[in-house]
Amino acid sequence: MGTEIKEARARIVFNSRGEKAFEVDVLVEGFIGRACAPAGASTGAGEAVAFPPSGPEGALQIFREYSTKLIGFKADDIIGLSKFLHEIDQTPNFSKIGGAAAFAITVASVDAAAKALGIPMFKLIGGEKKYAHPYPLGNVLGGGKHAGPGSPDIQEFLSLPVGAKRVYDAVYANILVHKEVRRLIEKRDPSFSGGKGDEGAWAPNLTDIEALETVYEAVNNVSDKVGFKVRMGIDFASSSLYNSETKCYEYTRRNKVLSREDQINFVLTIIDKYSPIYIEDPLFEDDFEGFAILTKQAKGTYIVGDDLFVTNTKRLLNGVKIGAGNGVILKVNQVGALGDAIEFANAAKANKYIVAVSHRSGESVDPHLAHIALGVSGEIIKSGVVGGERIAKLNELIRIDELYGPFNMMKLVW
Repeated sequence: MGTEIKEARARIVFNSRGEKAFEVDVLVEGFIGRACAPAGASTGAGEAVAFPPSGPEGALQIFREYSTKLIGFKADDIIGLSKFLHEIDQTPNFSKIGGAAAFAITVASVDAAAKALGIPMFKLIGGEKKYAHPYPLGNVLGGGKHAGPGSPDIQEFLSLPVGAKRVYDAVYANILVHKEVRRLIEKRDPSFSGGKGDEGAWAPNLTDIEALETVYEAVNNVSDKVGFKVRMGIDFASSSLYNSETKCYEYTRRNKVLSREDQINFVLTIIDKYSPIYIEDPLFEDDFEGFAILTKQAKGTYIVGDDLFVTNTKRLLNGVKIGAGNGVILKVNQVGALGDAIEFANAAKANKYIVAVSHRSGESVDPHLAHIALGVSGEIIKSGVVGGERIAKLNELIRIDELYGPFNMMKLVW
């Protein structure tokens, strides 16, 4: 059966934050593929631009002007379609058509092609190989830009069930941690109202240290309950703490200002005391040298770059040269087109960096992230714990395991 695109149409819908979002339908041999672009709150300066200056409505009008050029293009040619969009928009960050459009077009095309060919989307992305499930990484307690005043300065406190043997058990363990975190928050603050941030993580009135102690206790309690190890992760989102004029990290809740050396020492102290397996963006997004220093000193912890690499292969290879980090975040909409994200994942794998395929804080209920994570052999899928737009990705992994597995879990050194 052919995979030529017969029709492509777009619309403006809304994401989980109630913001305008770009959605595309691609028609292939009577099958419709659909994808809605997500949106971040804590974004890196090097990311693709979500919309042109004319905004979502402008992106929709521009789409109508070039969408006929997609007709006849093979929807399963993932890399070729990405290159084709770069020919249409020759800016380095999709500022003409918008990265949201590039995301939605390329993901919807793969969705449609997979349906037309009668194969799961992850196999169209990854081909014939031995598949293993990524470990779900879930945000259970939040602060920073994902929460609000009074919450911790650190943006995310995470749960990673590294000892799980099956994906169902891993997903359930994170749910138990989420519940346990609320119980422990209420012990510290009986007036806690149950407020949550963008990604469904609890947003309490706690300091960073209180939050660390709470989540550390929660993952240990759940480890004992489920009979396998659950570890803590942390996303500092340090670029949102960084003052580019003073070159210091400002923790307003604790009224602390840290130099680069102080920040590195703070991170190492946390590693020593709380044994997190995963630390994301511990330093400012352009501090490759600082990442390299921290990576060399951190033991038993993945140092992962999100804003540092922004799913950009060139930035990744610059980091590889000096040993900056040993893990990457892959967010397709950071780079725009799915083909570019796959090339980034391949470069990370070739240089022995773990790949964490990630949602955004403003999400849709699309399940595609599960297929992308499997297709690129990501060790981790960072997709939240609760909420319809988060659980959609995790439930899809459970369905995939039933229909095409059972798969083992990916290998992580811990």
